[in-house]
Amino acid sequence: MKQICLVLLALVSMPSLADDMVLADTMKALDTAVFDSFNHCQNPQELDKHASFFAADVEFYHDNGGVTWDRDSMIANTKNNACGHYTRKLVEGSFNVHSIKDFGAITEGVHIFCQNKTNQCEGKADFVMVWRKVDDKWQITRVLSYGHRENK
Repeated sequence: MKQICLVLLALVSMPSLADDMVLADTMKALDTAVFDSFNHCQNPQELDKHASFFAADVEFYHDNGGVTWDRDSMIANTKNNACGHYTRKLVEGSFNVHSIKDFGAITEGVHIFCQNKTNQCEGKADFVMVWRKVDDKWQITRVLSYGHRENK
């Protein structure tokens, strides 16, 4: 009886594990796409692509820069302060994904920012992004960028 229960538990858990793996792969691909467009946002088409990943009412919380309450303000800040100046790199092994039932997912990790002029990767920070899925489209609704520190 105990073995039957274990087998049933394993069978019930398998679709969930498969779904979790698909979600993790999807979110990793989206993270790559978001920051590929960020890394090339000095090109207006890439900046538009970058903007498309964010909900119109996105909230962006930055421990050093403060809060922006909408996509237009956030993209203006990105254009004026980051585009062409920095390249973002994800710290290997730091990326995690958590499902949010009937909504989307949370991604979190650590990234470094490298100055394009010097190729020096001096800044490091933690991040959390809340993603909403509507009609097979994923959009970022909340961003936390915090713990900015020297990349040692």
